[in-house]
Amino acid sequence: MAERRDADAGGLPGEDGGAVLSLGGVWESDDGAVRRPEDEAGKGVVCAFGKNMKTLRLREGLDREEFGRRLGYSASTVASYEQGRRIPSARTIDQADEVLGAEGLLSVWKDEVERAQYPGFFQGMAKLEKEAIELLAYDTLVVKGLLQTEEYMRALLGMRRPPLDSETIEQRVAARLARQDIFDRRPAPLLSFVMEESVLRRPYGGKSVLRAQLEQILLIGQKRNVEIQVMPLDREESAGVDGPFTVVTRDDGKKFVYAEAQGTSALETDPKQAALAAARYGIIRSQALTPRESLEFIERLLGSL
Repeated sequence: MAERRDADAGGLPGEDGGAVLSLGGVWESDDGAVRRPEDEAGKGVVCAFGKNMKTLRLREGLDREEFGRRLGYSASTVASYEQGRRIPSARTIDQADEVLGAEGLLSVWKDEVERAQYPGFFQGMAKLEKEAIELLAYDTLVVKGLLQTEEYMRALLGMRRPPLDSETIEQRVAARLARQDIFDRRPAPLLSFVMEESVLRRPYGGKSVLRAQLEQILLIGQKRNVEIQVMPLDREESAGVDGPFTVVTRDDGKKFVYAEAQGTSALETDPKQAALAAARYGIIRSQALTPRESLEFIERLLGSL
């Protein structure tokens, strides 16, 4: 029998103002494979959507090639959507709904299909990002997903052990890229990123990937609502010794603290803990290079590659 280790992965916390800890739920089967119930539910949603789309396509008398042509995709891509092996974008779902005359029967799936793009342990945080008026992120191991280039994403996802299949990697790359819409949102949220110098020096994927990643950080750092700071290796004190975390302030003023490690996550809503995390982030910022110094540091690092 499968053993339940913990629960409530990725779900948004309660609204009663109390402390709610949300951990990535993990099921471990007899064969040693690790599965999260939310991941399985997400796959079910994608498969159900695909079956509905196929039923509507057949009702309209369209083969996959013709349907794909009207959507701007190949027949094989249509097959991957219908078989639940690939997750369509919200725009593609709306296009399919229109082409098939579904009158909303497909479009109504958009929110559920979008959530299924993300691993179960991250779904709650993905929703919070969409509602954030402020996001503060401290990272110690890799560049924050919101700042990553597509090549850097693929390099990181390709290093996962056990390995992810190619379709899962493609889905997660697409989902991570979609999250970067936060930089173009209006009204613009306030975004602050502090990262350890070591993050900027690790050549994940090779020097060319790192070079492009540093260039992207410099470009994003020019945005008026974004501040990027570097914590140098020579600092003798750092308030970030407990590891990476993100503080999100939602549009209703509520603050949340998110942290993840080894495929599990915690989403903390206790106002006291959120306030302490925000204060700790402020100390980390004061110990790091200023935004101007940080961009100059990254420029020098880029010039040395």
